[in-house]
Amino acid sequence: MSTEKEADPPPEEHYAIVPRRVSFDWDATPLHWIPDEPTATHVINVLHLLLPAGERWFVKVFKEGLPLITDPVLREDVKGFMGQEATHSVQHAHVLDHLAAQRLDTAGFTRYVDLLFERLLGERPPLGAPVPTQEWLRFRLSIVAAIEQFTAVLGNWVLHAEGLDRARADEVMLDLLRWHGAEEVEHRAVAFDMYQHCGGEGLPRYARRVAGMTVTAPVMLYLWIWGSAYLIRHDPQLAGRLRYSLTEHNKAVGKGLLPTWREIGSALPRYLRRSYHPSQEGSLRKAVAYLAQSPAARAAAGAVGRAAIA
Repeated sequence: MSTEKEADPPPEEHYAIVPRRVSFDWDATPLHWIPDEPTATHVINVLHLLLPAGERWFVKVFKEGLPLITDPVLREDVKGFMGQEATHSVQHAHVLDHLAAQRLDTAGFTRYVDLLFERLLGERPPLGAPVPTQEWLRFRLSIVAAIEQFTAVLGNWVLHAEGLDRARADEVMLDLLRWHGAEEVEHRAVAFDMYQHCGGEGLPRYARRVAGMTVTAPVMLYLWIWGSAYLIRHDPQLAGRLRYSLTEHNKAVGKGLLPTWREIGSALPRYLRRSYHPSQEGSLRKAVAYLAQSPAARAAAGAVGRAAIA
């Protein structure tokens, strides 16, 4: 199915970003949760390697930026974003525990991800670089906005990825991915708006936005290929019989199990337009519709309702 943006209705009031305290039962989810498709499975599994540390870092950076926000509406959006990202981090970390229980240990990879976010992109510039505190914060906000461009694109893709349904992908994993993807579309503009609000004025703000994407895009590509290769190489069920390759990756793309390179790559020129705004990505209508039917999101909403009645 096409992943082109479906028209959203004109908003009558501001759309509130709220976290959903979901949970998932992984006991019955197999290691190859897309049957007979280990490459597609592990390319998507890279999300679980990157997101626990990455989304904790998003929350830390936004917490640093909160005092700079003068718009009360944006402040509430940012708080909702932080709540959603914190939940994403926790739920993807549970998947790492599930992989470890199936003898696929990811610590050899995730320690480098932790180093990237905690040390290289931490509260202070690496190696004592003489960068003013506010400028370092602005740069890291530009990195978050750039990453969120890709998560919105991936979120929109997975909401439309009928190939995963045809392949009989595990229902619990598919719900995790689509719940997360729907929330990425839901808060698609918050990181961008946060950067625009705190990133200064005029050309320097735009130049820093370009610099953030210039750093982010190649690093994400490298981490994704490295992570895919790592997971396939350490998969105990494959026992070294398979290696990551673009040939196998592209076969999975052809089956609709992974987004096309064009879908991912076209996100860059859109983002680099001076007039760009992430509200152009995906369909809020589609995201909200999925969240209304997601088993995990409905269970979370039911728990909130029961707690309110009690």
